[in-house]
Amino acid sequence: MKPAIRLRPTLMAMRMRLYCIFLEKERFLPVGVFDGTQALSELASQDRDLILCDVMMPGINGCTLVDIIRKSDSQIPILMATARSSFADKQRAFSAGSDDYMVKPIDLNELKLRVAALLRRASKMNNRSMTIGNALLDLDTLTVTEGSSSEQLPQKEFLLLFKLLASPGRIFTRRDIMNDIWGRETDSDERTVDVHIRRLRERFEGSPSFEIITVRGLGYKAMVSS
Repeated sequence: MKPAIRLRPTLMAMRMRLYCIFLEKERFLPVGVFDGTQALSELASQDRDLILCDVMMPGINGCTLVDIIRKSDSQIPILMATARSSFADKQRAFSAGSDDYMVKPIDLNELKLRVAALLRRASKMNNRSMTIGNALLDLDTLTVTEGSSSEQLPQKEFLLLFKLLASPGRIFTRRDIMNDIWGRETDSDERTVDVHIRRLRERFEGSPSFEIITVRGLGYKAMVSS
């Protein structure tokens, strides 16, 4: 029936307004849009710090929207919300390029924590140096200093390590890493990422500051020691 066809966008609009009201109360500055096309238009007109999107949207779905945004080489953090919780759905979301994933119904307090965490990670990526535990990473010299030991890394290895450590806990697919560090037009195979990960593990085996973890079927993430 026609009223039922209109029901879903109405509920989505209500949820979007609820998220905006809540985030405003938490001193964020959200801008709400109703579909993927409007989101792309908004991003084209003004830079934003973070995107929260639903998988199921009118017109362009969430995964397609994220893929379009990532093809522009955008590093903007993306948090995806969906009613689906299977591993395959999470894999699809991360493979498209989302940074984090929440299953509905969304707990608003958890939403606040995840938004704040993603914004902190994005801020780290804009810095030229980063301290993780006892390790200092210097982008200008491509060096990692930990305690009394300092080592200069090949550029690709350093950039890969910097990318992982700037977003501890975030899962990066091999394609994410290839696109960001080797470029979308590279002729290198995704197995190149595995080789560089292996070299980093050999260099920093036993590091008290961080560890690189393989997430089976998805990719890699860095875990930082508390």
